[in-house]
Amino acid sequence: MISIEPITLAGQHVILEPLSQAHHDGLVAAAQDGELWNLWYTSVPTPDGMAAEIGRRLSLQEQGSMLPFTTRLTDPATGGQGRIIGMTTYMNIDAGTPRVEIGSTWNAASSHGTGTNADSKLLLLRYAFETLGCPAVEFRTHWLNHQSREAIARLGAKQDGVLRSHRRTSDGVLRDTVVFSILAHEWPMVRNGLEHRLARHL
Repeated sequence: MISIEPITLAGQHVILEPLSQAHHDGLVAAAQDGELWNLWYTSVPTPDGMAAEIGRRLSLQEQGSMLPFTTRLTDPATGGQGRIIGMTTYMNIDAGTPRVEIGSTWNAASSHGTGTNADSKLLLLRYAFETLGCPAVEFRTHWLNHQSREAIARLGAKQDGVLRSHRRTSDGVLRDTVVFSILAHEWPMVRNGLEHRLARHL
């Protein structure tokens, strides 16, 4: 049995810090960068809905099923906190196995392709495997979100299967969910791949 407490994880490009309502305005600005809530295959809160989404994630944290983070850029001059670019989480936490899913992630459009997502995944996976001792880490995405599916596969995750008519989207349509995972013995290879990708952005 593990206890996952709020923690700050710092990498080369991003800092993941425990989510709080104080991040509201920065998260609204990040979502407005690309108007991400208009992407039908993702679930990004609108500016008006950001406070409720932060509250939802913090409520799940209190219940022990989620550990939500705010994603910030690392200030290249100081190595300290830069501007907020999005959110990510450990979710569906199974403290007994232990096992976590990495998900409910979104980043400002201007940060795409800059190494921030790879850095974030490296931080989360390293902590899950090397500190929490997870035997597996899971990822899930919409069947029709090909960008996300390709990104997860590039990490080195293997597709476990598809959950048909798994859940309803915000507009009430049933979606198929693709499930991927990385196992502990695969982690060293995945880590090397992420570190190689990050080296190209230095």
